Amino acid sequence: MQSLSLYLYVFALTSEVRAADNALPASAPSPCTTAVDTYFANELWAKVASQSCLNCHKVGGDAEKSKFILRDLARIQGEEREAALRENCATFARLAKLKEGEQFRVLLKVSGGLDHGGEDVLKPNSAGYRILAEYVRRVNAPASTPTPAEINSATKNLPPFFEGVVMLDNRRLLRRATLSLAGRLPTEAELAAVREKGLDALPAILDDVLKEDAFYTRLGEGFNDIFLTVGYDDGAESALAYDHFNKTRLWTQKHDLSHVGDAKMQQQARYKLADDYRAALRGEPMKLVEHIVRNGKPFTEIVTADYIMVTPYSARGYGVYDELKEKFENPDDPFEYIPVKLKALKGRDRNQDQESATGDYPHAGMLSVFQYLRRYPTTETNRNRLRARMYFQHFLGIDALELAARVSDAAAVTAKYEIPTMQASECVVCHKTIDPVAGLFQDYYKFEGVYGRRKEGWYKDMFPAGYEGEEMTAEERWRSLQWLGERTAKDPRFAVAMVEHVYYILTGRKVLLPPKDLDHPLFGSKQRAYVEQRKEIEKIAQRFAADNFNLKSAFKQWAVSDFYRADGVATANQNPERMAELDDIGLVRLLGPEQVERKLAAVFGERWGKLRDQLAMLYGAIDSQEVTERPSDPSGAIGAIQRMMANDVAARQTIRDFARAPSERRLFSQVEPSMIPGSSPAADAAIRQNIVQLHEKVLGKYDATDSPDVERTYQLFTSIVNDAKGKKGLDTREIYHARNNVPDAPNDPHYTIRAWRGVVTYLLRRQDFLYE
Repeated sequence: MQSLSLYLYVFALTSEVRAADNALPASAPSPCTTAVDTYFANELWAKVASQSCLNCHKVGGDAEKSKFILRDLARIQGEEREAALRENCATFARLAKLKEGEQFRVLLKVSGGLDHGGEDVLKPNSAGYRILAEYVRRVNAPASTPTPAEINSATKNLPPFFEGVVMLDNRRLLRRATLSLAGRLPTEAELAAVREKGLDALPAILDDVLKEDAFYTRLGEGFNDIFLTVGYDDGAESALAYDHFNKTRLWTQKHDLSHVGDAKMQQQARYKLADDYRAALRGEPMKLVEHIVRNGKPFTEIVTADYIMVTPYSARGYGVYDELKEKFENPDDPFEYIPVKLKALKGRDRNQDQESATGDYPHAGMLSVFQYLRRYPTTETNRNRLRARMYFQHFLGIDALELAARVSDAAAVTAKYEIPTMQASECVVCHKTIDPVAGLFQDYYKFEGVYGRRKEGWYKDMFPAGYEGEEMTAEERWRSLQWLGERTAKDPRFAVAMVEHVYYILTGRKVLLPPKDLDHPLFGSKQRAYVEQRKEIEKIAQRFAADNFNLKSAFKQWAVSDFYRADGVATANQNPERMAELDDIGLVRLLGPEQVERKLAAVFGERWGKLRDQLAMLYGAIDSQEVTERPSDPSGAIGAIQRMMANDVAARQTIRDFARAPSERRLFSQVEPSMIPGSSPAADAAIRQNIVQLHEKVLGKYDATDSPDVERTYQLFTSIVNDAKGKKGLDTREIYHARNNVPDAPNDPHYTIRAWRGVVTYLLRRQDFLYE
């Protein structure tokens, strides 16, 4: 989520900060000494001001008319951000000198005195208050402030952040990337390239990987996990409002199927037609994402695109098929998507017609897509605030619910103020940000559809429609979402949010949030972890923006970063501070059902095929409606399914592979069923070599034949064979379930095929396979 860029220049501010003295009266002595500036950046800004003051004391904030205005660093890039931090330093320094009697005004204000609109932001004697008080003391007694060396001594003694962290070697990193992004193993040519050029070879390899169809499948899955557009209520066609598409949205019910056959066959065909139509409609938002990325368009089009994606089937629902049918390569393909610009909506009554200065629907990328609006509907009491909240979360990386603390006594606030959301400071801090954006969605107020204006006009007890302090003019209302999209695309927070989304797709984890509990004994460690990750996010976001917002750039930058390459901590660290710093390091996430199926196909040549529908939900899939978060840890049901999968896949694939010629085998090219452990040195060597091959193929591990891991697997294989020797009457064939549908299935007189099945089962249950 958005961080407000609290710490990026914490260690960079030195003597150059004195330029901020120009903001003070010429006669005033300089309060911005190097030491004070360092303390301001490290302590006051990073831990207090950016989290407790900035929400109100900025342009567009509740206190924007006060004399104490700060600049929001998250909305500024490059050198200007450093200048903005210097300005904030000078503003605080000036404020820190003001007194009320014998007390400093800023300390009175933050603790609720002097009629502070924000009331008691910092409790006296809290950690935040003590930091502010120390800053005030330093500003007013500069001669007694510590030197920069004293202030930064603790920082300088810290080890490099990734010290002691094991990084994946280039081969394993390549495997991680190709499996994650394209659902396949690396090719021999790709492996040769990383052996020759090392990490420098990866960007060029990823250029090709990111062109594969499998990548766009993964991209759609990832962004649906974020936007959840598949999960809107009612039938898929409900995205097309009855008021505007009543004649076309249910076209499948009357479509001519007389050529199909008898009545029963026609009914079955109609069911299939309707299913495909609904799937095509629900797929449109993610196909917009795919179209932008596949064609190398700036990803800002996610909020500015003046088109939607339609298929021959969904085009019929919109009533535009006849004018588009020549543009489709195959008009009978329900899932061939092309970009289309719709005309302004026409209602059953004239008062339902959409206003448009151009005659076109005012497309604004995802913001105006019917499915997105339907997924996040409004109500008479919600007033589009849900849409506004999701807008900030999806496109700016801001959790609006975190802008301020919850109201402590809602009843008292309601009794005190006529319009609490516009008057009570604890309400205004959020609503002055949320409500203007909610107002931009005011023409999309139809509860049973999408487009429709409120009969009574928009609410007067809400802040007017606008964006971050800029009010939208009445002339722009017909294209309000386009107006919003244009400003979003220019906001530096947009690039940061998209980079955070890519991180989530790659790792399955949300980015770190800034720690809030200043009294926590591990606050410093948590802060450092957040700072280091935030630096990487900001760096990639700047590169992403410089690359014309090409989303593939963000994927490639993350793939070679230390955060993605980290494999874990080298040794157990008993230092709690260091453990807290590295708590989020290392990519360990439970693969989702779709990813498990693709990984099985990559390793064995075919999917298991059972991780779908209800079983997929039990294994951690989402339905984008009621289940919207993927599990990070396995449940009992997931563990049971893992056992089922491992047993079933191993049973089918082991004997199938032995039925092939040795040169065509994927798993057992080094051994034959006749090779018994302990029978000869050559047999033992071949068995161990095949175990090495299996470890590489299934687990992505490059083990030596004498490694402990290979020895463990060898002992498992040997023990199964030896156990079988002691039993009489064993069938010389594999079980029926395994050998069924396997032509020329070999016999297994020595029980070695079944022992190899046990090995494969064991490997499929390993964390190295089930996790990423």
